Amino acid sequence: MFLVCLLLLALGFPVAFTFGGVAVLFGLYAEGLQLFMLVAYRMESIMTNVTLMAVPLFIFMGLILEKSGIAESMLESMGSLFGQIRGGLAVSTVVVGMLLAASTGVVGASVVTMGLIALPVMLKYYYDKRLATGVICASGTLGQIIPPSIILIIMGDVLQRPVGDFYRAALLPGLLLVMLYIIYCLAFALLKRDAAPPMPRPNTPRASQYWQAFRAIVPALTLVIVVLGTVIAGIATPTESAAMGAVGAVILALISGKLRSSMLHQVAMETTNSNSI
Repeated sequence: MFLVCLLLLALGFPVAFTFGGVAVLFGLYAEGLQLFMLVAYRMESIMTNVTLMAVPLFIFMGLILEKSGIAESMLESMGSLFGQIRGGLAVSTVVVGMLLAASTGVVGASVVTMGLIALPVMLKYYYDKRLATGVICASGTLGQIIPPSIILIIMGDVLQRPVGDFYRAALLPGLLLVMLYIIYCLAFALLKRDAAPPMPRPNTPRASQYWQAFRAIVPALTLVIVVLGTVIAGIATPTESAAMGAVGAVILALISGKLRSSMLHQVAMETTNSNSI
């Protein structure tokens, strides 16, 4: 069954239909028509699972931060601070990727967002294409390990363990991975000086750059710390913290003046699509 799944995925079939279809075929072979009784019970248990309710809420929170332009502002601010050093844009991409991972928990959303925002900027300043795309892919996949990883929520439900324990266990390895990515980017830029040139120094005063970075990063970072901190400290369940995060993201979008009914509709549709897949 595992090999058939890999074969169909390699041929380009959608993930949801591949896993679902293969499971039904092999289930019919093993259990016969009794399989459909098990499927009904399993679907009901999943739909009424309180822990798994956190998944669409975290996806919603991340999409709000993306569509409201908060993620883009973070990258631009980090780029203005670190862009004057070799490899600074790559370092900024890794840091913003970490923040996006901590706010979405979904790899696809992080990679797409970083690709749309960071790749044109790095190519504009003549970054090596391999370095630029590699940094985006690496920092985008941090959502697999850095809380609130959707994978950790599902593992907590399957293994019947508190999700907060998984968050505490994954936090240090995730931060260590970020540090290794940053060291690699700086070392690569030092060894290949043309691969990651520094950005031209902007005309704005340094104090103004710090203030812009503070305004762009601190609100989203505070939201992430509150959401994850309540789960890790055992104050709130993952579902409760995800709900707080979703409301907090909407408030940040409202404060930034980017909240629109059309944006909420788009975010709701994309959340439903991602959750279904």
